[in-house]
Amino acid sequence: MKWPAKHAARRRGRREPMLGVVVPAYGVEHWLPEALDSLLSSSHRALDVVVVDDGSPDASGEIAEEYAARDDRVRVVHTDNGGLGAARNVGTALVRGDYLAFLDSDDVVPAAAYATLVGELERSGSDFATGSILRWEAPPPAGAGLHEPPWMHRLHRPAREGITAREHPEILGDVFAWNKVFRRSFWDGAGLAWPEGVRYEDQPTTTRAYLAGRFDVLPAVVYHWRIRTDGTSITQQRSSLQDLADRWETKRLSLAAVREYDDPSVSAVFLDRVLAGDLHRYFTGIPGCDDAWWELLVAGVLELWGERSLVHSGLPPVHRLVGWLVEQDRRSDAAAVMAWFARLDGPAPQEERDGVRLLGVPLEVLDPTGVDPDALAIRAHERA
Repeated sequence: MKWPAKHAARRRGRREPMLGVVVPAYGVEHWLPEALDSLLSSSHRALDVVVVDDGSPDASGEIAEEYAARDDRVRVVHTDNGGLGAARNVGTALVRGDYLAFLDSDDVVPAAAYATLVGELERSGSDFATGSILRWEAPPPAGAGLHEPPWMHRLHRPAREGITAREHPEILGDVFAWNKVFRRSFWDGAGLAWPEGVRYEDQPTTTRAYLAGRFDVLPAVVYHWRIRTDGTSITQQRSSLQDLADRWETKRLSLAAVREYDDPSVSAVFLDRVLAGDLHRYFTGIPGCDDAWWELLVAGVLELWGERSLVHSGLPPVHRLVGWLVEQDRRSDAAAVMAWFARLDGPAPQEERDGVRLLGVPLEVLDPTGVDPDALAIRAHERA
């Protein structure tokens, strides 16, 4: 679909539009050079790069200054440590450009990525564009190497232009800040900013962007997301109480924005498929968790899904069952199911009862008496 551009496309021969890129840096001296090298090698040459040294305890600030001395497209600002959201906001206030992007300082941007995203926006006139990503893990057998997550592949195909959240509500599951380019006038006009003092700050802001504008969805890979294994990245700290509290807060903020949007179909998809999508990562922490973490897990699940239940969500079958057990505050049963599932080499066994496929959880793991049949059901398109 061709959406009439609010902003006339630039005529051939005019200057290359300026792209402002904000690069927060904290404790990334090992990865920052590769990130900045990839950025400055971009085929889109008109860049204004602001590196925000967020009170980094290592040499990240000095490395950034070395790049600024060699390339006049790079500027560095040094701040007290305020966290990722605050660093992004500082950089956004300083960076110049017709368009705005964010690069995390331990990742890599492919050479053609920004040219692809900016070129699409110049042609379409949309408010922002988002592309697919590759997860950059350790090579097998320790990791999966460089690969496109299947859910990102699905969300970004087919290509779409000038659409709204109503037309593709599942795209709200692409919560990342860094695989997008925003028209700067849209960013400012919509009053967008990153939450500060909380982790997982991407989702509330990208959710508001999807709800506020028209956007393009591209199948092109525009970002390489490094999955660190040294224990220092935010996504490796899910077992902490503060991590879970932050996750609930950002989910709460995102859901509030969707409810304010007031479209029942978007709300249903968001609650069942988007907001629930990462809960399985927390359910793996149930065996061995402490009392306070469990109580917070139960409270958050009941707050967000208590009126509907996770049995209706898009979680895989075993995690829907565990979600129901969490709702019922059945800690020992939830822990037993997750420990059993972790020991399996493949999909969970299944059984058929009265023509309905159900999870075949052994009786010594979970007595099905008193369990909602919907919590055990396997849908027609699913493996266990």
